[in-house]
Amino acid sequence: MSTLDGKIPGGPISEKWTNYKNKVDLVNPANKRNIDVIVVGTGLAGGSAAATLAEQGYNVKAFCYQDSPRRAHSIAAQGGINAAKNYQGDGDSVYRLFYDTVKGGDYRSREANVHRLAEVSTNIIDQCVAQGVPFARDYGGLLDNRSFGGVLVSRTFYAKGQTGQQLLLGAYSAMNRQIARGKIKMYNRHEMLDVVIVDGKARGIIARNLVTGEIERHSAHAVVMGTGGYGNVFYLSTNAMGSNVTAGWKAHKRGAHFANPCYTQIHPTCIPRSGDYQSKLTLMSESLRNDGRIWVPAKKEDAQAIRDGKLKPTEISEEDRDYYLERRYPAFGNLVPRDVASRAAKERCDEGHGVNATGEAVYLDFAAAIVRYGKEQATIKGEDNASESRIRELGKAIVKAKYGNLFDMYKQIVADDPYETPMMIYPAVHYTMGGIWVDYNLMTSIPGCYAIGEANFSDHGANRLGASALMQGLADGYFVLPYTIGSYLSSDIRTGQISTDTKEFDEAEKQVKERIDSLVNNNGTNPVDYYHRKLGNIMWNKCGMARNEEGLKEAIKEIAELREDFWKNLSVPGKANELNQELEKAGRVADFLELGELFAKDALERNESCGGHFREEYVEKSGEQKGEALRDDKNYAFVSAWEHTGVPSEAILHKEKLEFNDIELKQRSYK
Repeated sequence: MSTLDGKIPGGPISEKWTNYKNKVDLVNPANKRNIDVIVVGTGLAGGSAAATLAEQGYNVKAFCYQDSPRRAHSIAAQGGINAAKNYQGDGDSVYRLFYDTVKGGDYRSREANVHRLAEVSTNIIDQCVAQGVPFARDYGGLLDNRSFGGVLVSRTFYAKGQTGQQLLLGAYSAMNRQIARGKIKMYNRHEMLDVVIVDGKARGIIARNLVTGEIERHSAHAVVMGTGGYGNVFYLSTNAMGSNVTAGWKAHKRGAHFANPCYTQIHPTCIPRSGDYQSKLTLMSESLRNDGRIWVPAKKEDAQAIRDGKLKPTEISEEDRDYYLERRYPAFGNLVPRDVASRAAKERCDEGHGVNATGEAVYLDFAAAIVRYGKEQATIKGEDNASESRIRELGKAIVKAKYGNLFDMYKQIVADDPYETPMMIYPAVHYTMGGIWVDYNLMTSIPGCYAIGEANFSDHGANRLGASALMQGLADGYFVLPYTIGSYLSSDIRTGQISTDTKEFDEAEKQVKERIDSLVNNNGTNPVDYYHRKLGNIMWNKCGMARNEEGLKEAIKEIAELREDFWKNLSVPGKANELNQELEKAGRVADFLELGELFAKDALERNESCGGHFREEYVEKSGEQKGEALRDDKNYAFVSAWEHTGVPSEAILHKEKLEFNDIELKQRSYK
């Protein structure tokens, strides 16, 4: 075990990034034409990075497994993006965003990185407005924003429909201009299957053409991975089906440390699971918590009657409803952070108050908001004696303007009208705060290999505040990486083009082909989904919203056994040299079967509760914070960075100590 160096610049925290930029090595514009950069992934992080690097003059090769960059999973992000603009005049600032993010992450993030994120957040909004992103406007025509979970201010900017989609279209338009110029060469329907190390530096990748099956070599002076998170290790998650860990895991097996894999965020407002064979969960935006009130029946018998179809939620009187978040967390109410809201929902359902057929759902009720907005609109319109039905009509129109697309989606899926009947929601796997370890420069422990956005171990610590994922992806891609990568590339201006005709590329390609052949020729009896589903059940039941020592030890053993069975009994139809989606899935599930074990190992190693990592043995036993996560700052204020040695169970732990000089470490309280 060693102590890792995060390469954090010296000086006061508010000056670190500015001083860094003032002194960083730069590449002459004329020399940028001679430098190639590979960007893997074209979501918000990868797309913005590819566009910006190309605008600066670098030659960029961008890879995505979809048929178009605009189909990245970022497109599904609904709620918004944070920035410290303080448009509402409610006390927001760069420091407040920095503080909220560190606190929301339960004090398990790097101060310097988070402060940098807060600083550049304001630039993101300006950049996106300039790109034409149609952010919502308030009554006066200025940019509108709202509050999200875990904060006391309004700083979340949003666009109608899905904010992620609009932001991605902005990044994609910037990419398109560079594609047209020839500065970005786009490789759609390609998947990175290995990173190539030459003389200790990342100098290229091995990729598979997903249409033809051809294995290709691509070289560059640096490799950037913006490949997203690994939430699909749970099988059922809010992520797009193709979201996977393969690129990051291949880098890990080549020497990149994998950090904090156990930090997984559970999103509190998802449509509950409908059956055993469901393959994806539908995310409902956290913005709904601005107006929806969360409750369960206070009486177990009422909850049972609802589950049996004998009682409707609208028949439960106010005094028989438990608005448990408002009861437990009066200062924040329904807008407590995601990890807190999710655990509270699980606790109520585990106690028998769940309201769907499986007992795994709570209500999100908009009746009060409809009346409140309706009365306000009646006053605006001078309808002082408006009837109850008129008030509801006016209120529904406002709610529809804010959340109409989400309500329509819910109705299509659940066949229930949320304007009339409360929505049912339940927590689901969403974002992963773990990922490839990077230093302040966003470089992994492999020189020349960078990780950005959700692919790295993130600025969010052990939990993410809502609307911060988009912020990190765009911050890394537009405003951080273009500076930090220049410092590294400044020594490559005389290197010349990197050849792919070398023993390192030969060996990497050979290993990729051997692995593909072993998958295709396995001749077992079980399909890929059989193993993915089994892995997901282990992960959810023993490494999900709550973990304990016994369950984690069982998970490690069971995943290792499942992985052994996978390589004995997997069946992959079709051939290697053709379009073969089962082969694609098989490669990804093979990686998940290794990651899942490291995930459980990391969770077992961390004997504390923090953020999305909740160990049942480590909770506050008494006092005002009874039942809440119990951190151990004395022993666990570090980043867990794992070095690959062959099998996950033998991974070596390296620690990066977390220093807190500008924020006081204390128990999170949302009371």
